[in-house]
Amino acid sequence: MSQTLGQVGEFGLINKIDEIIAMEGIQPPENLLGIGDDCAAFQPRPGYDLLVTCDCMVENRHYLPRFMSPHDVGRRAMTLNISDIGAMGGRPRYALISLGLRAHMPLDDVIAVYRGFLAELNPLEALIIGGNVTKSDGANFIDITLIGEVESGKMLRRSTARPGDAILVTGYPGQAVAGLTLLLQSETTNGWAESPLVNAYFRPSHRAAEGYAVAQTGLAHAMIDTSDGLLGDLGHICDESRVGAVIYEKNLPVSPALLEFSERFGQTPLDYILKESDDYELLLTCAPDNVVRIRHVIENISEIPVTEIGIINEDKGNIRIITPAGRSRLNTVSGWDHFSK
Repeated sequence: MSQTLGQVGEFGLINKIDEIIAMEGIQPPENLLGIGDDCAAFQPRPGYDLLVTCDCMVENRHYLPRFMSPHDVGRRAMTLNISDIGAMGGRPRYALISLGLRAHMPLDDVIAVYRGFLAELNPLEALIIGGNVTKSDGANFIDITLIGEVESGKMLRRSTARPGDAILVTGYPGQAVAGLTLLLQSETTNGWAESPLVNAYFRPSHRAAEGYAVAQTGLAHAMIDTSDGLLGDLGHICDESRVGAVIYEKNLPVSPALLEFSERFGQTPLDYILKESDDYELLLTCAPDNVVRIRHVIENISEIPVTEIGIINEDKGNIRIITPAGRSRLNTVSGWDHFSK
């Protein structure tokens, strides 16, 4: 039986974490001061801007341990942060991780969480360079600060969309929230473990490689990930860029799994595609003449589809949905809100 954190103590836990990182993580370069001192230290590369993001996952708020393995929890937590770096055209380099854990948590579960972190970082040659652990008397939590870099002049932002831009989205938004709905309705993974929808919730994929490739082209004007849902994040682009948008309902990408799920439960895919969802796809804008080139760049990296779903206009702050029948409705932006849900 695995020892608990209360049995191994704080420094026993830290030593075990250090051991796992040293044995299974990417080896640090000589000019990096990582774990072992009060601070980590590194030298930014000339010609690059630093990107810094942080994201916190709280047990039973952002993940459901009764459904997810510790390894998947670690992967999910790191994917959230990698997605932010990729959405600005950058590459992740260094992670700092703070954990709040209950004393009765098994040590093996913590190690599995760290292996989940490394499963996402190692393919990108990114390193864990420090962090912190503390006892929690309530929910467990994971707080990650991820440092990345982007070539100077290549950064993509949410505030630079232009009227007339085409709106593109990768993949199939809405799958993760449909997967979560399946789990909450069934209260068990039995029968759903292999569902693409549940897998999209358990193991979301970031689009860091695709975001980097798009930034290298210089053809996109604005980009964001869909961590708050397609409509919510398009709203962020509109707010920050002082523009509006039109979405054509018939153009929205619907995966076969989401279509089957929606028909089975008497709903429409739109109920899931536009609402808050943990999909971490890329939403970007570009001149219409560059749509084909950007689609080609992304599809050369992965097999995910790239769909043109609408257009940016000058109707500041408003997003209109055009139905297949040609009707227009002003849509209320609805993204994830930690305090209103």
